[in-house]
Amino acid sequence: MPDIVALGELLVDFVHKGNNEYGYPVMHANPGGAPCNFLCAAKSCGASTSFIGKVGDDAFGHMLIHTLEQYGIGTKGVVVDPKVFTTLAFVTLDDSGDRTFSFARKPGADMMLTKEDLRYSLLRNTRVFHFGTLSLTDEPSREATCEAVRIARESGALITFDPNYRAPLWRGESDAAEQILWGIKHADVVKISEEEIHLLLNESPEEGARRLVEKFDVKLVLATMGKKGVFFANKNASGMVFAFTDLNTIDTTGAGDIFGGSAVYQIMASGKKPEDLNCEELTGICRFANAMAGISTTRSGGLPSVPKRAEAEEYLKSLGL
Repeated sequence: MPDIVALGELLVDFVHKGNNEYGYPVMHANPGGAPCNFLCAAKSCGASTSFIGKVGDDAFGHMLIHTLEQYGIGTKGVVVDPKVFTTLAFVTLDDSGDRTFSFARKPGADMMLTKEDLRYSLLRNTRVFHFGTLSLTDEPSREATCEAVRIARESGALITFDPNYRAPLWRGESDAAEQILWGIKHADVVKISEEEIHLLLNESPEEGARRLVEKFDVKLVLATMGKKGVFFANKNASGMVFAFTDLNTIDTTGAGDIFGGSAVYQIMASGKKPEDLNCEELTGICRFANAMAGISTTRSGGLPSVPKRAEAEEYLKSLGL
């Protein structure tokens, strides 16, 4: 059985690669979806992984399953549905590599995952279960996600959560905040962005991270702040780990997911509960995850940008870390 199981969206990212003579963006197709970027990073670090989700019975759906298999991510939990199309995301980039998202998802296959589609043996036998909020935007995937979290928790898995807020997919900020809060209340480890903390709590990343530990009993919070780095907090320690700014960033797609997957692997490999990790251990975990994420931004796409564990280790070694 896999070390880590994730549930959510598996889709094709069409990434902006310049404009044509009429000013329209030229797009490059890459496999993506936050939970699979997360799994790919964890797999690259050494974890066994498996995915639960739904794709359409179309060319992109079959290509995505094949891609997961190539990356060594288990696909027994992937359902192929002939009634819906595989979800597509269109990612346009500004000059600094930051992104704007548009989605072909009305509905997309990922939204149509039902609790009857769940591979219960995966949920009952994994060490870590990971999810985000894209599967909480609509039914029936919302019910399926809630059921999966329940089963994994009852089976003793560590529950990790990344809101991965995408404004165009929600009816409004209040709806998004409600589901993000649900995820936080059911998670042990939360990887959350500066934007998401502001949406939920209207606080700074540092204040918000501490509040999630104190008020919501999250065991470990990793509050990411893009180029600034990450702020960690648990009951024992809190601190800032700065990002690596010497890297030539061209595309930030999937960087947060890759940070999350790398960090969760390191937590799992430590053999300690996330609430018991000390400041030195958390600093090392975040530094390594920052290196994995940072290297990924020097490449295009989500899954294809995930570096090998040895690359991050060599990079840190070159800096004397």
